[in-house]
Amino acid sequence: MTIHKPVLLHESIEGLKLKKGDTVVDATLGGGGHSSEIFKIIGKSGKLIAIDQDSAAIENFKKQLSSEVDNVFLVKDNFANLQNILGGVRILAVDAILADLGYSSIQLEDEARGMSFLQNSILDMRLDREQELTAGKIVNEYGVAELERIFKDYGEERFARAIARKIYQQRSLKPIETTKELAEIINASVPERYKHGRINPATRTFQALRIETNRELEVLEKFIPQAIEALKPGGRLAIISFHSLEDRIVKDIFRENARGCICPPDFPKCVCDRKEKIRIITQKPIVPNALEIRENPRSRSAKLRIAEKI
Repeated sequence: MTIHKPVLLHESIEGLKLKKGDTVVDATLGGGGHSSEIFKIIGKSGKLIAIDQDSAAIENFKKQLSSEVDNVFLVKDNFANLQNILGGVRILAVDAILADLGYSSIQLEDEARGMSFLQNSILDMRLDREQELTAGKIVNEYGVAELERIFKDYGEERFARAIARKIYQQRSLKPIETTKELAEIINASVPERYKHGRINPATRTFQALRIETNRELEVLEKFIPQAIEALKPGGRLAIISFHSLEDRIVKDIFRENARGCICPPDFPKCVCDRKEKIRIITQKPIVPNALEIRENPRSRSAKLRIAEKI
């Protein structure tokens, strides 16, 4: 049985400054590790709103709860809909919000999902199994130029064009159906020296496909402003990202909302009426220590950023 290890657990929980009775959102329930720790701290007088697109994650966390509780709201939805989710449970403002943008070990190792090239699975990659778009559809139906853009923009893949063209050639012979088939095509598309590097040649392409399938960057850009608005003054937002594209979005939106007046310096008085919404707690992201990386290698790329509502 796969055991999920929550990343930066101590650092994120400590950074949220939780206390008994708080109302807290775990925007990405996943394996439930962070939610379990949050629930221990806020107690029965607090409220936990745990969100996930993955119905299996919701059901698994229900089993972790020792008994029926009326202060835990489990919501199957995308965290991009945070405002509507809170309205649905009649909560106007919260004390803290956590979003761990990584996949749980359970999701990555679930062969039915086809998230990883380490298993030979059907190309799927959906978090929400009810949506129509799958990685298989992207690989077999998107045009070459669009595939190249996805691999380049979302995977930062230097051989994006060669991989896209090779995919087009192979799918014209037969549909590409499994993760193993795709990984072999990628391997055949890159120079020999690239095959012996620090990471598997398929890593960046698979990352790009997961991002495209689940609209990860788009939903993150929608989520953060809603999260800031949902916080009470003094409330904190903590976000754990796992690659530079996510981290850049978090950093840029935090900075934008931490800015005050943007009038030119020579203006006698402010006319923009712009006020800071947050204070950035982590000027540099918090990263896992050597022990956590050794015990959980998947944590090695994690970055935690925290902001506080003014």
